[in-house]
Amino acid sequence: MTKLLDKPFKAFTIYALIILLVSIPIYFLVVDWIWVTEIDDHHEIIMERIENRFEQAHVSGHDLETILNTWNTLQPSSSIMPITENIARPDSIYEVTKYNEYEQESDRFRGLQTVIEIDKKPYLLNIETNVEEAYETIFAIGLVTVLLYGILVFGFIQLNHKISKSVWEPFDNTLTKLKIFDLSLSKGVEFETSDIEEFEELNQTIRKLIAENVNAYNQQKAFVANASHELQTPIALLKSKLDILFQDEKLSAKQSELVNAIQIPLARLTRVNKNLLLLARIDNSKFSDISEIDFSEKVEKSEELLQDYISERKLTYKKEISGIARVTCSLFLAETLVNNLLSNAIRHSPVSSHIIVRIDENGISFLNSGLERLKDESLFKRFSISTTETTNSGLDLAIVKEICKQNGWEINYDFLDYFHIFSVRFGKF
Repeated sequence: MTKLLDKPFKAFTIYALIILLVSIPIYFLVVDWIWVTEIDDHHEIIMERIENRFEQAHVSGHDLETILNTWNTLQPSSSIMPITENIARPDSIYEVTKYNEYEQESDRFRGLQTVIEIDKKPYLLNIETNVEEAYETIFAIGLVTVLLYGILVFGFIQLNHKISKSVWEPFDNTLTKLKIFDLSLSKGVEFETSDIEEFEELNQTIRKLIAENVNAYNQQKAFVANASHELQTPIALLKSKLDILFQDEKLSAKQSELVNAIQIPLARLTRVNKNLLLLARIDNSKFSDISEIDFSEKVEKSEELLQDYISERKLTYKKEISGIARVTCSLFLAETLVNNLLSNAIRHSPVSSHIIVRIDENGISFLNSGLERLKDESLFKRFSISTTETTNSGLDLAIVKEICKQNGWEINYDFLDYFHIFSVRFGKF
């Protein structure tokens, strides 16, 4: 995943590389044109200078012949040869590649061939100058370009880091506060004031959104608590009336069947109401029975309470203890957590299968047999039911999740070797 700051930097770097690569042939053509133009100008100056010097020296006859022979011998880059035809010819500028005996390689030469007049006689002047080799030019330009590109990229990195650190600091502060925000604490978030308009507008929008969500969460929590409390009395009254009705000797068989059918959804309603009240208490952190809890003892007590349920489903129960799991927390929440996880393992185990409870100093795990992995995304959601048992409220694992959240523990689910594994880790590892 790419960071936002790296997106423009990557584009700028690629753009700069393309421009610099395109500039190499342009540099070469421009430099080569300058060299050739300067050489041609230099040849013109040399031609005029030679012609003027010979005219000023007034050399003729044998002396002129001697000077020209000496000139042609000592000046390998130029020559002056007499011509018999006194016909005007245009100056000739040419390029030629020939072997350079001094460097022992073929070089590129730029030449000028023109007719000058010495002692009122026409002479053919030929001047040649070695032009720098193309591959040497391209290598030099390429090397300079690479060095400049390296300096450019290094500057980009430094400027990007320095500017982004100061410009994006308000955004990082906002992101940090959002990461630690907990809706269950029912508190808003205070953001630092920013002088950047976009970030300040973002903070105001987030602040408003959080305030609305906190208000909605508090209203929902209050509604759940109030509704659960209000339902307690009617449910208890309904159960007592059904019990009285069920004890009536005049009740027919069909009426008894109807009463039994009513008791099943009533039991589920009772369980849902009880769990909603528990969730409301957990949300409000209303527990004072804090003590050091030995989870091995809680597992034994839970096993005794659910022994009939285990026997009814013909399950093989096994406990593996490799360490002492002692944690300071609410006694009631510890018992609720163990009971919910063990009853969940029993409820979801096929008949005549296996249940394993593993305890060590870092946590506790409940394993039960299964055929396929459960849906992780909805496993700990409220009212998410993955069993056909009618008394199941769909809140057991949600309560476990809230208990772990309240105490700073981790609850994880895995499916390995046809075993569902629910693990509670005390502390964050």
